[in-house]
Amino acid sequence: MEQDNVSRLSDVGKNVWSEADGARKTMAQVEKKESFGQRWAKTRPTKTIVFWSLLAASILTMIVGFNWGGWVTGGTAQKMAELSARNAVVQRLAPMCVDQFNQDPDKAQKLTELKDMSVYKRGGYVETQGWATMAGEAKADRQVADACAKLLFSQ
Repeated sequence: MEQDNVSRLSDVGKNVWSEADGARKTMAQVEKKESFGQRWAKTRPTKTIVFWSLLAASILTMIVGFNWGGWVTGGTAQKMAELSARNAVVQRLAPMCVDQFNQDPDKAQKLTELKDMSVYKRGGYVETQGWATMAGEAKADRQVADACAKLLFSQ
């Protein structure tokens, strides 16, 4: 009976190597290693961690938004709006140019000349004929002339 008490005491007092501390400890002193979930549950965020986390999240949001989300800066939006307005004006003026072509008495001959020209010279031909010059303007608009030439070529 005395021997049983001694063996129990020897197990409790037995020295073992602790991986966590890198030292010898008794069996009673060795603690079990906590799981990641247990350690995560015990963590409490500091102000520094919260600040850097929010900063990183906002930067990541901006990167994703500007690259794949379709976000643009104010300057880019202004340029896009001006280009869209310019294209809308050209689309509205091109049919007026075709109407001015239709009022020309030599339109059949000029249409065949236009169709025989290369694509690059058609806009210039429409400009020189004056069809792309709108009322109140001193000279023809090149973009209107190009759009007009495309419409005339499709006739």
